[in-house]
Amino acid sequence: MSSEKKIQNACVIVLGDIGRSPRMQYHVKSLSENGFSVDFIGYLNSPPLEEIRSSPNVRIHELNPFPELELPNILKYLFKTIWQTLGLLITLVSIRKPKFILCQNPPAIPALIVAYFYCLLARSKLIIDWHNYTHSILAIESPNSPIVRIAEWVEGFFGARAAHGFCVTKAMKQDLQSKWNIRTTVLYDRPPQQFQSISIEDKHELLLRLGEDISAFRAISGSPDNITGNAVESTAFTVKYSSGEVKNIDKRPGLIISSTSWTPDEDFSILISALDQYESNANESPEHYPPLVCIITGKGPLKEKYRKIVASKSWKKVSLAMPWLENEDYPKLLASCDMGVCLHYSSSGLDLPMKVVDMFGSGLPVCAVHFDCIDELVRHGENGFIFHHHQELAEQLCNWFYDFPNNIALSNVKQDIQKHLKQFQALRWSENWKNIALPVFNE
Repeated sequence: MSSEKKIQNACVIVLGDIGRSPRMQYHVKSLSENGFSVDFIGYLNSPPLEEIRSSPNVRIHELNPFPELELPNILKYLFKTIWQTLGLLITLVSIRKPKFILCQNPPAIPALIVAYFYCLLARSKLIIDWHNYTHSILAIESPNSPIVRIAEWVEGFFGARAAHGFCVTKAMKQDLQSKWNIRTTVLYDRPPQQFQSISIEDKHELLLRLGEDISAFRAISGSPDNITGNAVESTAFTVKYSSGEVKNIDKRPGLIISSTSWTPDEDFSILISALDQYESNANESPEHYPPLVCIITGKGPLKEKYRKIVASKSWKKVSLAMPWLENEDYPKLLASCDMGVCLHYSSSGLDLPMKVVDMFGSGLPVCAVHFDCIDELVRHGENGFIFHHHQELAEQLCNWFYDFPNNIALSNVKQDIQKHLKQFQALRWSENWKNIALPVFNE
């Protein structure tokens, strides 16, 4: 008998943009590396990871997006559901029969319904990856809509009929069990290998290159570090000498970063108000507060609204940029920053922001807005800070950057935080997935 394991077929469904669904991409990558041939179904508004695009074990099946129609919301939702149902069905009947379908939730409609009935006919297993609840997201804008109640019923009915499920927090596992008697395994998000600390040489090269588009990254005219005879190139943060040595500039700006989807479940005005307060403090005590550079990544429906608000500000000590980054540059930029900010609050109170996982993986402490289960990831004072409103965020930023980067009073705090971040960095997605998810897929 052959000692080689037979390749098994799997199907992964994302009824959303594959390129902006990192957790499902990590599932696909791990499946393809562990004996599965994967059919990956979803929209291709953004490019997937290169490892997925180039993998011989992955076939990507692009769904056609719903055309833009001028219709009342209820009719648009109905026609979109029919369109997505037909698109999913046509794609599913064209793929190899899978051992199981791994389906992301949300959205539940029509993904869970179509996947369930397909699995029933094909005698495949349905496994649901619970990231959040569809009904809680819909309830943000339309709490009294009948669609919210329908979505909740769909999640409960079809979720209970799945062969298995994964979820992202212990709180969600308990809620699924108590609400619908749904059995799940907690699979925490963990950073993949590309999210890690980087050398100062890599940081300098990145900031130099990104400085072509981000003016706040460029060398500050008249800085003492820039005018020494043996300095060959500088950014606002780093300097490279003719010997090849790279150093951080002593009196450099602070650098913070936030990644947002620009949706109603992230209140960006909190960060703007906190930056207003930092600007005020820095103007009053410029000897204690450095200039602050804030980078915001991501795209979404509210981006232009906030771009106009930021443009109306007359900040002198704070600068804010919203660059578009290549996939490979984002992890490096995280590792180059001094603090991350997370504005995500969970619509259900049961999911955790993956962006914080990426920041921790890059060795970056985080200020995160409070919600019910955030302490499963962010522990105040250990690996970051938790705030409830913009005043607390402003206070945390002002404390962190007071006499930056040489505040002796903060050195023990920063060392302790780095110790906890190194512990977090030790367990990566691949190892965690093999320990927890692979046995479920192999059942």
